[in-house]
Amino acid sequence: MKQVTFLPRHHQLTNTQTWTPDSQWLVFDVRPSGASFTGETIERVNVQSGEVEVIYQAPKGAHVGVVTVHPFADQYVFIHGPENPDAHWQYDFHHRRGVVASQGETHNLDAMDITAPYTPGALRGGSHVHVYSPCGQYVSFTYNDHVMHEYDPARDQRNVGVAAPYGPVVPRGEHPREYAGSHWCVLVSQTTPVPKPGSDDINRAYEEGWVGSQALAFIGDTVSLTGEKVPELFLVELPRNEQGWKQAGDAPLEGTEKTLPAPPVGVRQRRLTFTHHRTYPGLVNVPRHWVRCNPQGTQIAILMRDDHGIVQLWLVSPQGGEPQQLTHNASDIQSAFNWHPSGNWLGFVLEERIAICAADSGTVTFLTNDHANPPSADAVVFSPDGQTIAWMEETAGFRQLWTTPTGC
Repeated sequence: MKQVTFLPRHHQLTNTQTWTPDSQWLVFDVRPSGASFTGETIERVNVQSGEVEVIYQAPKGAHVGVVTVHPFADQYVFIHGPENPDAHWQYDFHHRRGVVASQGETHNLDAMDITAPYTPGALRGGSHVHVYSPCGQYVSFTYNDHVMHEYDPARDQRNVGVAAPYGPVVPRGEHPREYAGSHWCVLVSQTTPVPKPGSDDINRAYEEGWVGSQALAFIGDTVSLTGEKVPELFLVELPRNEQGWKQAGDAPLEGTEKTLPAPPVGVRQRRLTFTHHRTYPGLVNVPRHWVRCNPQGTQIAILMRDDHGIVQLWLVSPQGGEPQQLTHNASDIQSAFNWHPSGNWLGFVLEERIAICAADSGTVTFLTNDHANPPSADAVVFSPDGQTIAWMEETAGFRQLWTTPTGC
């Protein structure tokens, strides 16, 4: 095990795409804790030399965090809170945006328009956890809506959206908090405030992951016939060209004063898991995890409890069918996970150690021992070359970044 950061402050990895394409640098933010969004810089550390560089310094009282890296360019995307926050407008789920930094230049990813009539391709609230598609053209995000939050907070359901490279989008700017963005942004999930029990309705879409570059899988909260929340796996296939991204379906892309933005024509969410009947129904929310598809686009990995109540890795085909249990551990998987770039392994925390399992057999190999403190559950991330895996661990009172060779 190798500790790679040492400054007496916290270092926060995002749950995926935290390495530069050359596998030499880890990117991070400096939030004092995962829940306190008060960091002012986006930084990176060289895992060989320990050199630290500041990628971005937030201006005017804004805060930044949750940075990810483009798959093959020197480009970063992260959450940016509002500049000059005040009592009426400060950082919140529905008051944040994506910002892209590249070669010392920065720009807004998503536009914001909160004054009716709204602008197609612009959002009306906050985007979060921005992740590039494997092809590097698109960016997924989760989303909360300011307009709906003001109208009725119950209608501000979390959704999944995509930024497509068909901008810029420039709102009229009738409100001082509106701004332009480089990408055309739409929601691709559909939620309803009160799902019908036993149906495919969901009131929340979240923790998404790319399935190739033309589909997204995500967790959607259904309601059982007995009224219990059951998180299930869903998938949406995405438009293939610019016209498809810009053509509205049954409802306006930009939303109305009483409805959320709607997906483009032809985008329909499809439920992949049906677990209401199981002893322990649904995907787990603890540990928090993001659904992840292998690089080949053939298997989506999720966390569910087995019949003994133990959190295990399961694999689901994007085409549907019964989930297949991959691991058969005696104790819970304790963290979010990621695929090795080969698609042959997955990495996670098990028994308070860094572990990998074979994607064909579920056989577990432990990579580390004798941690001073348990590895963080938030992120276990392979380098693009597959040779190293990174995680966070509290060391002398601060969350530091650590790596170890994978042997893969």
